[in-house]
Amino acid sequence: MPQTANRSMDLATWGLLILLGLIWGGSFFFGRIAVQHVPPMTLVLFRVSLAAIALHLAFGRMPGFYQTLFSRWRELLVLGLINNAIPFTLIFLGQTKIGSGLASILNATTPLWAVLVAQVFTTDEKITPAKLIGCALGLVGMVLLIGPAALGLTDSPLWAKLAVVGAAISYGFAASFGKRFKGISPRVTATGQLTASTLIMLPLAFIVDRPWTLPIPPVDVIAAMLALALVSTAFAYVVFFRILSVAGATSASLVTLLVPPAAILLGILFLGETLSLTEALGLGLIALGLLSLDNRLGIKRV
Repeated sequence: MPQTANRSMDLATWGLLILLGLIWGGSFFFGRIAVQHVPPMTLVLFRVSLAAIALHLAFGRMPGFYQTLFSRWRELLVLGLINNAIPFTLIFLGQTKIGSGLASILNATTPLWAVLVAQVFTTDEKITPAKLIGCALGLVGMVLLIGPAALGLTDSPLWAKLAVVGAAISYGFAASFGKRFKGISPRVTATGQLTASTLIMLPLAFIVDRPWTLPIPPVDVIAAMLALALVSTAFAYVVFFRILSVAGATSASLVTLLVPPAAILLGILFLGETLSLTEALGLGLIALGLLSLDNRLGIKRV
């Protein structure tokens, strides 16, 4: 069996991964607030279009920016579909019925799907014992951290949970597909995919939701939508594609394992919340999972 390329992450990349976990940890919170007042497709359109505008304004003057963007428009259209339009819509649809905690843990199956997709469709990121053990440890840690009571499993409709799992599967495909943008500035990739997903969502939202007929959301909902678009999308995707370019698809997708722990840590730092023994054990298992996937536990590769 061919050897898997060494894609271990350095300290700077780990820092970016943790930062992205904090940012995307807030996205489920913001989404849960917004989706109670704004239909899913309209919310997705607002999220991707505002984020795309922000990135065009920020990076559009870079030399060769639009030349690169237009030369890869077909690939960016596919990426926008599987990394934005489909998963964002499914997550928001699910969050109309389930809480952010359950949505985040279901979304945390993304690394498993990324491993399976990479096994079938790539040659440089095959399944190894380290990756399997890392994903398993991470998911067990997530279950311990969130806890059955917080998930509200008995009150959640099956279709809502399956919608979020569908989003995780879509992200798994996007993680492998996104590797073809290696060597391209993460700024170009992020801007291109968000522009493409805007073009995809525009007719869908107008046909399904007729957003011009909707009431103006409350101020707190507007604030959540702005944070969702500018922080958890525009800025977050620049960071994500940077990680993807240096660490590979499976490692980049592990950010989903950091999302619920990030929410707990933010609560401790800013809301005076405490960490229980079970939650601490969950965080420890997630840390072991990340170390295993990066092969820092010395697990033999085959």
